[in-house]
Amino acid sequence: MVDREESARALSSHLRGTSQLVTEAVSGVVDTVEAMHRNISGLAPIVGASREGRTRGITGLVYRSVRVISRAAGVGIDAGLEQVAPLLKYQGVSRKRERALATLNGVLGDYLVATDNPLAIPMCFRKEGHALQPDRESLKAAFPEPSTRLLVMVHGLCMNDLMWQRGDHNHGDELALSLGYTPLYLHYNSGRHISTNGREFADLLERLVQEWPVPVDELVILGHSMGGLLSRSACHYGRAAGHTWPDRLSKLVFLGTPHHGSPLERIGNRVDTLAGASPYVAPIGRVGKIRSAGVKDLRYGNILDEDWEAFEPEHPHDARTAVMLPPGTDCFAIAATTQSRADVAGVYTGGDGLVPVMSALGLHGDEKRALPIPASHQSVFYGVNHFDLLDSAEVYERIHGWLAYH
Repeated sequence: MVDREESARALSSHLRGTSQLVTEAVSGVVDTVEAMHRNISGLAPIVGASREGRTRGITGLVYRSVRVISRAAGVGIDAGLEQVAPLLKYQGVSRKRERALATLNGVLGDYLVATDNPLAIPMCFRKEGHALQPDRESLKAAFPEPSTRLLVMVHGLCMNDLMWQRGDHNHGDELALSLGYTPLYLHYNSGRHISTNGREFADLLERLVQEWPVPVDELVILGHSMGGLLSRSACHYGRAAGHTWPDRLSKLVFLGTPHHGSPLERIGNRVDTLAGASPYVAPIGRVGKIRSAGVKDLRYGNILDEDWEAFEPEHPHDARTAVMLPPGTDCFAIAATTQSRADVAGVYTGGDGLVPVMSALGLHGDEKRALPIPASHQSVFYGVNHFDLLDSAEVYERIHGWLAYH
């Protein structure tokens, strides 16, 4: 049963979060314009360091006034929304709003957390878009006939749990129906560091296994894109914490997971570096650096804290700690390429538009980084893009076969 009053408060919270974000965005734009004004008026060198500090005189007064007015307006909006919260009507789960919120968290999720913005998505399991409380009574009420076999679905960057549903198909629901699993869908802020989410996911899985209404005999995780990296991170931190759930994890399926990163993020980093070379372009270049910690982790596929801690805010080279697959767990990898057929030489040079085939299969020129996924546990699908993996009938049949017969 949905708590309509709680849903109204959540909507009000989202509106206040949006107000806060808009106020901060105005301030950021003012900072950028003022920085460009300062450099141009001061005749800064074409290449080199920009001038520091605020503008002065009447010009500085104008910029300060805009900031003050923007902050005051934000405070007024927040106060007003607090008053109207009880009047907001529950209108059900909006997939459009959920999609926008997921995208915002993917791009700015770490910033939303750092500024205590209500738009930051808290990690939880959800059912039909509604958060599940991880206690025995709540789980029993949500799943009157719980299975001893759990299938946990982990979405990717800028996505949410509802986006596993593509048209009339959902890998999780179909696998649960045919193989007797109970599906659980993770919802999380994909803009945070993967390792930060991984640690929290590990703790959440441990509580789930402990509070599940019946003993858990088998746990399976299916991770799409970033979700696969998050799952590997959780396995590492779960073992390190002495959790019991890793011993129940029988299978881990990676769906288009960038185990060794995505070239798009590496290109983005190079563009940022070039933009910062000129003081006239640097203020605008800062906009490109807004990419979240989660996005930056995809540069090389970081899944541990130490992969990024010493390199903040940027990590220009692959400094990952080699992390092997979880022991005792059968791992499977599916890659896709938009190419219509296999390369004659049998060399994987393409990708699904976001993730190269080599990265998705865990293959790497350095043996220490290559993931030992057996060839029989790998599949490459042609004429398929990154998001087609979510509703391809052929992909589903392959996953079904692995889970049914291994």
